[in-house]
Amino acid sequence: MPAAPVAELGRRAVAASRQLAQATTGAKDAALHAAAELLARRSDEVLAANAEDVSAAESSGAAATVVDRLRLSPARIESMCEGLRKVAALADPVGEVVDGWVRPNGLRISRVRVPLGVVGIIYENRPNVTSDAAGLCLKAGNAAMLRGSSSALNSNVAVAACLREGAAKAGLPEDCVVLVEDTSRSSAVEFMQLRGVIDCLVPRGGPSLIASVLENATVPYVIDGDGNCHVYVDASADLDMAISIVANAKTQRPSVCNAAESLLVHRDVAERFLPRVVDALAGVELVGDEASRRIVGSIGPASDDDFGREFLDLKMSVAVVDDLDAAIDHIRRYGSGHTEAIVTSDLRSAERFAHEVDAAAVMINASTRFTDGEEFGFGAEIGISTQKLHARGPMGLRELTTVKYVVHGEGQIRS
Repeated sequence: MPAAPVAELGRRAVAASRQLAQATTGAKDAALHAAAELLARRSDEVLAANAEDVSAAESSGAAATVVDRLRLSPARIESMCEGLRKVAALADPVGEVVDGWVRPNGLRISRVRVPLGVVGIIYENRPNVTSDAAGLCLKAGNAAMLRGSSSALNSNVAVAACLREGAAKAGLPEDCVVLVEDTSRSSAVEFMQLRGVIDCLVPRGGPSLIASVLENATVPYVIDGDGNCHVYVDASADLDMAISIVANAKTQRPSVCNAAESLLVHRDVAERFLPRVVDALAGVELVGDEASRRIVGSIGPASDDDFGREFLDLKMSVAVVDDLDAAIDHIRRYGSGHTEAIVTSDLRSAERFAHEVDAAAVMINASTRFTDGEEFGFGAEIGISTQKLHARGPMGLRELTTVKYVVHGEGQIRS
């Protein structure tokens, strides 16, 4: 059967979004629990579909990190199910009164959270995004219009089917989750230009996808951008703590956007710290400036491009800096505005770093890997915004709503 046209899927999503906006919290939660149950029950089918995608990716010579992002496992499917259940357990933001006040003329004004409408998600690999994004959209009262990559199509179809059936079981329209199965470039451009259909577009992918959105999108979008995340080890740092944080930030899962890509070390502790952290980063290719390479000969030379790059792999840039000012300047030059971390026991250094570094998240004595919707208590996330409007950082339920003003009067007219 040929894939449904993008425009037709959009019309169906809009119709579903109008019904979903009026749905009760109980119905939305029932849909999420039903979807989780179906996903768990059909895990063998989902894994079989995913195995086809993984096999095709490996046969095409895809990088190991790409295959890792694509691959599902029983544990990852259970995590997807648990993510849906956690979202169901969260407070429903729709209808929340953000604030309110009374004007001198007696008008009572309030701001109330309402759904965005149709949220479009365009993403690469990662079939878990199909579940996470759709679940969050549904709980926030939005229809989810999903457009994954060709490399994950079989997986996405299998996962989306569980979500659609779960919605139907709860009496909600199946089309509150629609998947674009046409993975051609022309369909991607058409998707980005569905004005009057998509109220907010969230791209999740690499530089080429982001560049395509910036060039082609005519709908509002929130950029889930690069994560060139730094860890700065200050002169006063507890070095054992710093080694633990750096190793975790780089190696716990190197293929994700909140993994650390750059290590900055204060000159006063560099000779003591660098040889130890290099041992802790066994298996990581390190490239650095002249100062770091004088201390540890195994560190290779870094180009200017290396310092500004998101490797998404077991590779990391290293630089020795004179002081906190130099560390902040380095981050301003090369950082991507995602997550920046400082390891320090100096309160003033921590406060300056938090105040002066411009990023969606700043970590003080903690791994960059914590910039994550679930770790922040949001349940699953739809993405991590590196821009400043309308959302910044991990995007959970509240970031998938907007507000409307509701004004109560008693016959007032304007003079």
